[in-house]
Amino acid sequence: MPFSTLPPLLAEALSARGYTTMTPVQASVIEEGARGRDLLVSAQTGSGKTVAFGLAMADELMTDGAMPPPGLPLALIVAPTRELALQVSRELMWLFGKAGARISTCVGGMDASKERRSLGHGTHIVVGTPGRLRDHLERGALDLSATRVAVLDEADEMLDMGFRDELEALLDATPKERRTLLFSATIPRPIAALAKAYQRDALRISTVGEDRGHGDITYQAIAVSPSDIENAVINLLRFHEAETAMLFCATRDNVRHLHASLVERGFGAVALSGEHSQTERNQALQALRDRRARVCVATDVAARGIDLPTLSLVVHVELPRDAETLQHRSGRTGRAGKKGTAILIVPYPRRRRVEGMLRGARIAFEWVPVPSADDIRAQDSERLLETLLAPVEADDADRALAQRLLAEKTPEELAIALVHQARGALPEPEEMIDRDTPGAAETRTEGPRRGFEDTVWFRLNIGRSQNADPRWILPLICRRGHITKNEVGAIRIGPNETQFEIPRGTASRFMSAFVRSADEDDGVAIEPIAGNGPPQTPRGAPRGGPRTGGPGGPRPHRPSNAQAGRRR
Repeated sequence: MPFSTLPPLLAEALSARGYTTMTPVQASVIEEGARGRDLLVSAQTGSGKTVAFGLAMADELMTDGAMPPPGLPLALIVAPTRELALQVSRELMWLFGKAGARISTCVGGMDASKERRSLGHGTHIVVGTPGRLRDHLERGALDLSATRVAVLDEADEMLDMGFRDELEALLDATPKERRTLLFSATIPRPIAALAKAYQRDALRISTVGEDRGHGDITYQAIAVSPSDIENAVINLLRFHEAETAMLFCATRDNVRHLHASLVERGFGAVALSGEHSQTERNQALQALRDRRARVCVATDVAARGIDLPTLSLVVHVELPRDAETLQHRSGRTGRAGKKGTAILIVPYPRRRRVEGMLRGARIAFEWVPVPSADDIRAQDSERLLETLLAPVEADDADRALAQRLLAEKTPEELAIALVHQARGALPEPEEMIDRDTPGAAETRTEGPRRGFEDTVWFRLNIGRSQNADPRWILPLICRRGHITKNEVGAIRIGPNETQFEIPRGTASRFMSAFVRSADEDDGVAIEPIAGNGPPQTPRGAPRGGPRTGGPGGPRPHRPSNAQAGRRR
């Protein structure tokens, strides 16, 4: 038996669950040198941490291979979010189920009176979130005086969320001779300080980069205009057609907006953010599990601890704040030996920052183009062929209906109708504004193209010094001037200004719309250039150049991502 060093009932549970070997973190915590010691463990999300600390604390919980009668809790496990606490509880339930373990879960948003009754009837393991556990402790419902082992799961996240006081109160209520196991993706200074205060001669274990690391996750990055981010999301979802996909946004407002846009376009989507009640969160997760929805739009904290076996695609709609957040988000996929894909949508001006973050995290990735409408339709055709050519079981009623259809239509007509019906159920892909836009990168020296024989040249007070790039300048011009990309001629970017041409018949309407749509704080100024013909060289206007409304405006700067990507 591969788990001969474990209590027999736990070994049976692992085998029944399909385990044939242990992950590095699971093997490390049950080595002889780790038994009975405090542990400070850093391991990636999805590396089997829950089973690892379940195995690590087995000696403290079990007597002669089984659990004693339930009473005061012997183990305390604290997790940052409700979802993660519930997931931990489910994992420990099958691991210790054969041993007769009783597990109580205490999380915010659930019925506190039921939790108090569960604690009062006796338990072995308490799993919960910091705030709810402290509330039960202060009300006298939770007695930690018999606790033999305390586990802080994703301790770095709990400190980031401001739960230091709650964690210290809980640990102070446990006996000093208890074991303390800290599991954290990273060990920043606050975690090290917590370990020093509450652990004794802790064994440091790190499995980051071993075995899994990022091996089961393919990382890709796509560069887009800030105004094209939402269209890029649509095309990625349509191109991959993942069984379950998760989209990460930075704020609950952005989650709400993107979720509404997806539903409007015909995607089966749910949302998870701090504004949703526990009932709403449970309903959303259930919709994903039973396939009524295939897309989840979430904030970082709301998605903590979510384990969806069918999740194969993670899209970072808004960039994570650091490499650790990137790994936590991406770790929702590529779990339990399955392959996953994590895609970062990168506004053009932030390419270098993203490349630096990924290199610093030692994550192998590749830049890929945004799927075009043609790419998506080609993928649709391949998937449809695969589906329709797969063998199916048919009963007599199916055959009778098929014969009736063949009597009315030819096989070709029926096949066309079937294809049309299948395609009609799919949301349409979006045309990316910066794909196939010759005007965006054009520096023309030949004669004008059709429709641009008579043009007006304009000047923007942003240039290379402000990271101006045709791929985000063109969408900005179109969005603010209420014109299409086909109405923009050559674009010439100088050190401190950008010049571009508009057909004369469009120029007046364009100028009025651009000025009306100007944001007071974005610092982007526009003015027509005197004369009809294109200037020979872009003039390097000073950074404090005049605004259309007169002098004295703020210094020009490249628009922020939020401003550049504001919905049209």
